[in-house]
Amino acid sequence: MDPFDFQTLQLTRQLISAKSVSPRDAGCQILIAEQLEQMDFHIEHMPFEDVSNLWACHGNGPPCFVFAGHTDVVPAEPATEWQTPPFEPTTIDEHIHGRGAADMKGSLAAMLTATRRFLTNSSAHSGTLAFLITSDEEGEAINGTRKVMAELQSRHINLNWCLIGEPSSNDRLGDVIRTGRRGSLHAELTIKGIGGHVAYPDNALNPIHQAMPALVALTNEIWDTGNEFFPPTSMQISNIHAGTGILNVIPASLTLLINFRFSTETNQKELSERTEALLNSYRLDYQITWTLSGNPFLTTDGELIPAVQNAIKNHLDIDTKSSTSGGTSDGRFIAPTGTQVVELGPRNATIHKIDESVSIRDLISLGHIYEQILEQLLR
Repeated sequence: MDPFDFQTLQLTRQLISAKSVSPRDAGCQILIAEQLEQMDFHIEHMPFEDVSNLWACHGNGPPCFVFAGHTDVVPAEPATEWQTPPFEPTTIDEHIHGRGAADMKGSLAAMLTATRRFLTNSSAHSGTLAFLITSDEEGEAINGTRKVMAELQSRHINLNWCLIGEPSSNDRLGDVIRTGRRGSLHAELTIKGIGGHVAYPDNALNPIHQAMPALVALTNEIWDTGNEFFPPTSMQISNIHAGTGILNVIPASLTLLINFRFSTETNQKELSERTEALLNSYRLDYQITWTLSGNPFLTTDGELIPAVQNAIKNHLDIDTKSSTSGGTSDGRFIAPTGTQVVELGPRNATIHKIDESVSIRDLISLGHIYEQILEQLLR
């Protein structure tokens, strides 16, 4: 096996071994920084509260190409349901199993190997090659990439191209790249009633009964019809709770969690106003709190998308498809600065699941594809 390819697999295993459940980094960024220091990167750790962040640069000036990603993972419980311990990387049927294998420690390893191979061929390149790594992507996403980007902006450091290693692929490596993401807007809605005994409903006001017509209307509402890049905006009730679990008590309130995944056809203000207008039309007594996780972003023009498409075509001989589906990513904090953002990583079939895994062949290919992207943009 090529020594660079072997290194990709070894780094993947080392990163998986770290129990970096968000927002813990558990030493992953120290390992990454050590690798980058060997390649003469300037290293800067940017901790914010309990979150670890790494900013590393090779070269200077524009254009600036950034590999972005996260070292944190979601919890692995219940660990007893895994075939093998989730933080002990194990090879089964040419796949490395472990929490974070696909999301996205394998991608981080491939980025490091691609960078080493790129600089080994010739350390001279145009502009800046950088890494932006956080341990706060799977969690609240407050003290990670969001704050690093604010710091970079305060220094007038502009990013031209950003490749994020999120697991973008569906059926095979490279079949899908993410060129944008939908926005995500959360609401916590509490509908007030009057508690009481179920045998005396005239002395109470059941908030569940009061809410039902409005909730049906919310779920049937057409928020927009999407566009050529985004599917229609969707609304989902993700949690609903009322009462204490006692069968003979009418609850005094009903609380719901609601999430909108929205396209560029709408925005936070319009969605919140339309929702509240609908609730008001049913004369409900309610309180609602809104939280914006991120606005939609989209890359359509520039040099990055063709470079990614060409690298995938050259190495895998497939024509990749651009998509904006899926959850959120830290691209939401990077794209608004004018940066071209593309997400390319391994298959997403096992992410956040028991027995998460990544194909060894795909990891090796990913490192070569990343290197070809660098060759196209920075030579």
